[in-house]
Amino acid sequence: MEGEGSSRPSSPTGAFTDWSLACWTLCSVVLPVLITLWCSFQRSRRQVLRQDIFRKSKHDWQYTDLFGQPTYCCVCGQHILQGAFCDCCGLRVDEGCLKKADRRFLCKEIVLQSESRPGSCMLHHWIRGNVPLCSYCLVCKQQCGTQPKLCDYRCIWCQHTVHDECMQNSLKSEECTFGEFRNLIIPPYYLSNISKMRKDKKPDYGKLMSSCGKHWIPVIILANTRSGNNLGENLLGEFKIILNPVQVFDLKKIAPAKALQLCTLLPCNSVRVLVCGGDGTVGWVLDAIDEMKIKGQERYIPQVAILPLGTGNDLSNTLGWGAGYAGEIPVEQILRNVMEADGIKLDRWKVQVTNKGYYNLRKPKGTPLVPREIFSKIEGFESDLWDFLLSEEVKAGGCSEVCANFLDPAIISVVFTMNNYFSVGPDALMALNFHAHREKTPSLFSSRIINKAVYFFYGTKDCLIQECKDLNKKVELELDGERISLPNLEGIIVLNIGYWGGGCRLWEGMGDEPYPLARHDDGLLEVVGVHGSFHCAQIQVKLANPVRLGQAHTVRLILKSSKMPMQVDGEPWAQGPCTVTITHKTHALMLYHSSEQSDDDASSVSEQEHMREQTDEDI
Repeated sequence: MEGEGSSRPSSPTGAFTDWSLACWTLCSVVLPVLITLWCSFQRSRRQVLRQDIFRKSKHDWQYTDLFGQPTYCCVCGQHILQGAFCDCCGLRVDEGCLKKADRRFLCKEIVLQSESRPGSCMLHHWIRGNVPLCSYCLVCKQQCGTQPKLCDYRCIWCQHTVHDECMQNSLKSEECTFGEFRNLIIPPYYLSNISKMRKDKKPDYGKLMSSCGKHWIPVIILANTRSGNNLGENLLGEFKIILNPVQVFDLKKIAPAKALQLCTLLPCNSVRVLVCGGDGTVGWVLDAIDEMKIKGQERYIPQVAILPLGTGNDLSNTLGWGAGYAGEIPVEQILRNVMEADGIKLDRWKVQVTNKGYYNLRKPKGTPLVPREIFSKIEGFESDLWDFLLSEEVKAGGCSEVCANFLDPAIISVVFTMNNYFSVGPDALMALNFHAHREKTPSLFSSRIINKAVYFFYGTKDCLIQECKDLNKKVELELDGERISLPNLEGIIVLNIGYWGGGCRLWEGMGDEPYPLARHDDGLLEVVGVHGSFHCAQIQVKLANPVRLGQAHTVRLILKSSKMPMQVDGEPWAQGPCTVTITHKTHALMLYHSSEQSDDDASSVSEQEHMREQTDEDI
């Protein structure tokens, strides 16, 4: 009996409990996964729809996960934390209202399309809500945007604001004067009139310029969005809000040479260009301006101002635009500075590096070959050389070594353009190590502070290793054809501008010795020597003077043996035996900002004033 009782089947209630537990466990695992997949699908679907609207729209829509200030949807009036905004007109909408807003509201007209308006007239273009903080009503002069709702109006051209209750029909039909920056804005009617005149083949730029005012100095914004820890992207949007979007260019999408062709549609000798980027970006733009001279467009050459977003910014510092921009100055003040800046000249120099025999292009196996634009600087370069370098035989070898006999037994020269300085020695070595590290992990080098910390690390390392010692035994230096006897040095620096190494006035040093003033428009180069990385650091904190070797119109440096690091304006490379010749190339038209002078600049105040007075007389 006991055996029969022990073999009875388990209770149906227990089996049901087990199945129920298993089902609930399965649901608790599967359901969150399904919900996550569904949400991901919906998110990607919304993103596809949003991008489709962005692509077809005339607005310059951008999406943000969090607005930086209290924001209300321009369609439904609800408070929103995230959504889309237009970089040109400033519209802000919830994602659900994006399609309605795109149909309902017009963006800025970069070229006037309406045939009914006069040729030199623009009406206000009012947009309701989200007015700037601390803005005041055009009618009653009281503060706008104080209520926690969608309220008040803003004109997207002149930036004037008006209360809801102050808005009158007369204001809606009133002519817009473009506000404070009317002298910098390219009006839409100007471009439409240019288009009509070109069709008639009778362009009269003088007549068109008079319609824009006698003090009209249109500005073109060229921003490198790779510079300044994404500051470039924010600046693009802020400039588009104030100016005509056709004046604002992203150098990541369009080259300076193409952007500067806008100058040919504007009055001669009136355009100003604001370059937002580092010294390398400025050099890129100045090269494009030199191309305009080659094309016979000298009368359209613009003057160049700088908003420093790079690491060193020595050229910007020399011209009074500061050592670096981190968003501390509003865009409106930047434009005021551009309007008030004075025109000066900047010497530009030709740096010719000449090798004889083999031109070594060794690269580690698996890395790409040297790009075509590098070879475009080689005198005597021909397209079949490039085809040879791309051949399977060269790729299979893992490196390329090109004999000069391939072109003809001749000297091969690489030509650079110098704006700031040329150097051989420890500072070039630091730049070379920095660039090699940045190419491996570019995402780590988005901050100016991190960049300077890496430079400091490599400078400290060179203090211990001294890779460039006994430079005076490896090189010969000639200034204007005269051989210079060199003391014991590790580096030689050839200066065109006053600042070097991220804010150091190298030629002046400690300022305790008499010396001829250094200028960047006198056709002279200042040549100094340094004893090593530690000596460079001492000079930067004004504890030592450089070894002043002299000033010259032409500098010739012969590297007799071994390989040494060299750089031109922060672009470094390792160089074998060669001859470096630096001669004057041309002048660039720049803008000098007369900001408050620091103690470091006290010794050169009178020099800068004299320089500006002389340039004004020339102009």
